[in-house]
Amino acid sequence: MKGDRHKHRFFRVVSNRKVAAKTWELALEGDTSDFTAPGQFVNIAVAGKYLRRPISVCDISGSRLTLLYDVVGEGTEVMSEMKPGDTADVLTGLGNGFSLAVKTDKPLLVGGGIGCAPLLMLARSLCKEGKRPVVVLGFNTAADVVLKKEFEDMGLDVYVSTADGSEGTRGFVTDAIAEKNPDFDYFYTCGPLPMLRALCERLAQPGELSLESRMACGFGICMCCVLETRSGLKGICKAGPVFPKDELIWK
Repeated sequence: MKGDRHKHRFFRVVSNRKVAAKTWELALEGDTSDFTAPGQFVNIAVAGKYLRRPISVCDISGSRLTLLYDVVGEGTEVMSEMKPGDTADVLTGLGNGFSLAVKTDKPLLVGGGIGCAPLLMLARSLCKEGKRPVVVLGFNTAADVVLKKEFEDMGLDVYVSTADGSEGTRGFVTDAIAEKNPDFDYFYTCGPLPMLRALCERLAQPGELSLESRMACGFGICMCCVLETRSGLKGICKAGPVFPKDELIWK
């Protein structure tokens, strides 16, 4: 069943460093065999906290697992204090992830803030299949920009928008798409809900959306992330976090 299979693993912290104004990169070493698709997530235990933190996987290379997270509260503040050599208690293999079986020759990847993280592994997977996605990233300011260089190092066209105009197009990802007018036939996206809704309303092409930012417990048991779809009520943690554009109902 989608979203409810997981393995309990212990990873070793390799590095934990600040990479933007409020964003940290956590690299872990361990068994990554449970992951089958880009866009899946982990549930990581935080010392002194009852609930685990669901975080989308940014990248996997062999036994190296990379996560990006924003320090926005007590739990993530504790995570930022993890040191190399520490043991991380992690539940892996969660979520359905993005589909690589879609027939698309010209994919577009759109990330908003920390939502750009799962798109890195997706881009690598698409490139291995001989596809060359265009990438659009949106942030509040230039100080928040992450992963731009990593996408560019793959030889991809990368367009950035910032709300204050400090880098790239002034405005939002929809403004950058309108300005750059990339040629695409399918889109993959992850980011805050208002961004996802705007993309669905303005893009005629089909696509997939990761609602990772709406996840709460990571198991679908707290019912905080239930949303209405064309096939009934679904919890993002259990049925997602990735949903086809045409399945979502916006009110």
